[in-house]
Amino acid sequence: MITIGARATALAFFVLALVPSAQAAVRTGEKPVVEVAFVLDTTGSMGPLIEGAKRKIWSIATTIIDENPGADIRMGLVAYRDIGDEYVTKTFPLTTDIQDLYANLLELKARGGGDWPESVNEALHVGVTKLSWTQGEEISRILFLVGDAPPHMDYAQDVKYQEVMRIARERGILVNAVQAGGARDTERVWREIAQMGNGRYIPIPQDGGHIVLIETPYDVEIIELQNEINGTVIPYGPRKQRSDVEQKVKQASAAPAPVAAEMSGYMSRNAAKSAGAAITGSGDLVADVKAGRQKLDTVKDEDMPETMRKMSAAEREATIDKTMAKRVTLNERMAALVKKRDGYVIEQAKKAPQRKGDSFDQAVAETLRMQMKR
Repeated sequence: MITIGARATALAFFVLALVPSAQAAVRTGEKPVVEVAFVLDTTGSMGPLIEGAKRKIWSIATTIIDENPGADIRMGLVAYRDIGDEYVTKTFPLTTDIQDLYANLLELKARGGGDWPESVNEALHVGVTKLSWTQGEEISRILFLVGDAPPHMDYAQDVKYQEVMRIARERGILVNAVQAGGARDTERVWREIAQMGNGRYIPIPQDGGHIVLIETPYDVEIIELQNEINGTVIPYGPRKQRSDVEQKVKQASAAPAPVAAEMSGYMSRNAAKSAGAAITGSGDLVADVKAGRQKLDTVKDEDMPETMRKMSAAEREATIDKTMAKRVTLNERMAALVKKRDGYVIEQAKKAPQRKGDSFDQAVAETLRMQMKR
């Protein structure tokens, strides 16, 4: 494990003082943090890879939690196109709310991109400087640039990638370059970015490779059980917060079976380390009260769900206790099912005619295993 000594820690404070736009917090003596961000080309040619990423984000998140069971996991995304498109960059900050990130990823469509180069320089700069990376010890900061076209080097307003990689090195962010397709001009730049970013150059097929979604005999039962767990969620707070929580509950039901099962696998692991959480992020009264994030007696009546507004304090507390007890039982059943599913997937993957690391999700998972601090 690499630890930051006194000089490096002092340098980190000095760098942060010089670059306040990083919005980073310095941590000492806290549990490990794993931060992973994707800077993703969303122009038309990237359509198949983007659709694959939507299906495999949960298996990627599961890789992180399996390698670092006790760590706080934050993931973020910078989608990019080019000047003249609907947007140049669209930023989704690093967050522990993976369900919210998943919802945003679902909304991304591959469009635009007229000429060959794209706004890679601006996207990388946003990814390195605008995602609020955490500073301190015991932190893994890993960024994946994913695209198929080289950067516009003729945009005068851009911070060029060579300078961005210098900033990334100063901030301890490893930058990997995932190239979709085989364009030689892209390969040259992607290799340089990976080398300068202390990361990996990762070539994959244009469509993201053969992303495997393995159906298992346990999927139906897992999805049914997840729906039961979701039924223990009690949304509370302002109207928007309650609406966001209700939307998260619906996501598992709307996802294709293998995706829903992989989502449940991640949620089961997350529940084991997050006070029985049934969703990511806040807004579930049961998990927030049990984790100490919310005191039940301070929730306003109007922020309570309709069914609890007329309850006494004792009745509300009893409802929370009963609901959590039910959730604990369901989570225990889920953990056993997920373990069986994981074993089945491992056995089936061994039989698949797929080369090691030849798809987007495999390449990302292998890189994370190598680069994450444990």
